[in-house]
Amino acid sequence: MQDNYYITKKRLLSLCVAAIFLFAVIFLRLGYIQVVWGKELQARADEQWQRDLPIKAYRGDIVDTNGQLLATTETGFSVYARPQSVEHPDEAARALSSILQIDYDTILGKITKRGVSEVTLKRQLSADKAQEIRSCNLEGIYLASEGLRRYVYGDFLSQVLGFVSSDGVGQTGLEAYYDKYLQGLDGELLTETDLVGDELDNGSTTYIPAVNGLVLTLTVDAVIQGIVENVLQLAMYQQNPQAARCIVLDVTTGEILAMASKPSVDLNNLPRDNIEYLMKYSKNTLLTDVYEPGSTFKVLTASACLEEYRKGNPKAFSAQHVFGNSSGIRIVDGSKISCWTKHANGKHSNQTLSDALNNSCNPIFTDIALSLGKDTMYQYLEKFGYGSPTGIDFAGEQAGILVPKTAVTNGDLARIGFGQTIAVTALQLCMATAAAVNGGLLMRPYLVKEISDPVSGKTVKRFSPVVENRVISEETSKQIAAMLQRVVDEGGGKNARIEGYQVGGKTGTAQKFVDGALAAGKYVSSFVGFFPASSPKYLVLMIVDEPQGQSYGSIVAAPYAGLVFREIINYKNIAPVE
Repeated sequence: MQDNYYITKKRLLSLCVAAIFLFAVIFLRLGYIQVVWGKELQARADEQWQRDLPIKAYRGDIVDTNGQLLATTETGFSVYARPQSVEHPDEAARALSSILQIDYDTILGKITKRGVSEVTLKRQLSADKAQEIRSCNLEGIYLASEGLRRYVYGDFLSQVLGFVSSDGVGQTGLEAYYDKYLQGLDGELLTETDLVGDELDNGSTTYIPAVNGLVLTLTVDAVIQGIVENVLQLAMYQQNPQAARCIVLDVTTGEILAMASKPSVDLNNLPRDNIEYLMKYSKNTLLTDVYEPGSTFKVLTASACLEEYRKGNPKAFSAQHVFGNSSGIRIVDGSKISCWTKHANGKHSNQTLSDALNNSCNPIFTDIALSLGKDTMYQYLEKFGYGSPTGIDFAGEQAGILVPKTAVTNGDLARIGFGQTIAVTALQLCMATAAAVNGGLLMRPYLVKEISDPVSGKTVKRFSPVVENRVISEETSKQIAAMLQRVVDEGGGKNARIEGYQVGGKTGTAQKFVDGALAAGKYVSSFVGFFPASSPKYLVLMIVDEPQGQSYGSIVAAPYAGLVFREIINYKNIAPVE
């Protein structure tokens, strides 16, 4: 009996403990639901009794360095339908089909669709179209304001600005790179409804405003950009090339002042039905495409030579050294390397480095590259940024193409010395040349200098010049700048010369590769120049791709760079050197 008593007592105790545990679990669960899930469950409950109409945020403006508007967002509209609320579908479909220019059956199918609370009929409507719909007084059809992206000058700066999708999301260019700053935060208009989605007569409405996007202030100067675009159009007309491209930058900061390619696209009238054409002419080829730079690259070889001599390298040559071989030909690994001229009558014989730059004599730069050797040459390639992206605030930048140092032959090295067997982007060439003449500093290029709040005007983020590397000494840089001024005063760059102003530069003419082979009669003609040579500020790279007729950069590209320089001088009221 006593044993049964204890057994019964144990069972009762176990039941009590189990009951207490069960109730504890239930209470904990209730507490968890109320405390942790409370807000979420309340939101779900509200959703069952509410319908939301999105309020799209206006995308932020893009302005130039002086505040001139380049891209903005105007008021547009989207038209929605709530099928449960559409009282006369046939009538509504006929009216909407006429206004929206959409097939009647398509409209009817959407506004009578069951199992959905809301359907979008069309986005990006103008204010006039929206008013037509409004005047029809169609039950169950609603309009919501949204932003329409507009570019003030159409095809102006188009490859840099980029464009957005029909949903207002950045697709290319700065629109894509800075999308998270430009897009803003959407709002909502919440209305109370019954279980089938019909609005309650006495239901409340909650308005959650949208927060518009931030403002991008560019480094680009719209006046200089306009100068460049006009000069490129002139080059396209006069030279009939495949393309013409130009970059203008501040060599002291790395700020891009202008960047353009022709042909281009009108951002307000994009050929979205022709994707191949759209992508071809909206792409910023100045930093996405590579090419053999030709003689413009000799600036690096000359810089490496003088800097190594300054450091005491016995394999380097001084500025006074005279290169005596006047044949105009070098045989390297059984392959002949020739100068662009025949060297008849002793032409190009007994040249100094300055003479070689002036005459753009390939064999001299072959001698320098082979004498310095691949280790030293590749050190300078790396220092000057070749083989790596520049780090510009833009998606899609390419690193260029270098033969791996372990695989480079003497023949490769000889040709690298004068800008062949290496592929670079136009932006890389700009930054490397800027470093050679600005005192020896490789700067990081950038396109946006400030991001600000459109309401308060407060700066959210500011960008400043960044020095990536010291590539050569100030003394070597001054020597190079002076030599390149002589190229413009006396040599191949004379078509960019401006009386009373110190302009320096180097021309380049490179045969194009097509399908892995040199293409007969197809050249990239270029000129990279800067001023004032004694204290460089502005640098211009002009590229004319496949000009018809003459192909030399001195004839085809240099005059257009000179035009850009002249217009900048007029715009900035820069006084001549006395």
